[in-house]
Amino acid sequence: MSNNLNNLNKNSLGKIGEDKACEYLVGKRFLIIERNFKRPWGELDIVAKAPDKTLVFVEVKTVTENNFQGISAEDQMTASKIKKFKKAAELYAGYRQDLIDDKKGWRLDVVALTKTANNFQINHYENI
Repeated sequence: MSNNLNNLNKNSLGKIGEDKACEYLVGKRFLIIERNFKRPWGELDIVAKAPDKTLVFVEVKTVTENNFQGISAEDQMTASKIKKFKKAAELYAGYRQDLIDDKKGWRLDVVALTKTANNFQINHYENI
């Protein structure tokens, strides 16, 4: 990882953010099943199992602390992005019913990361 994280391009920042989100989730005892699942109908950043066996679809949003747009990672989850995220999760859930516990089902989470001078601030929103 580069020492100069302030000069990251959007794709690099997003990749690092997804890596940090996975580290965070694993630290919370989540099992990562897939990353960057892409199909013509949508994309899922992280598919995981929560400690309680719920299948969790995680959207990761990463920004730098002083981004020129002044937008937070949370603000990137617009209504249209949530709709696309939900559709992709529903289709994946139908495709991989073997991963779904009948009692726990599945949910949508967002992990929002803000790159600060030396670290990342992480906010995890469950069941959006």
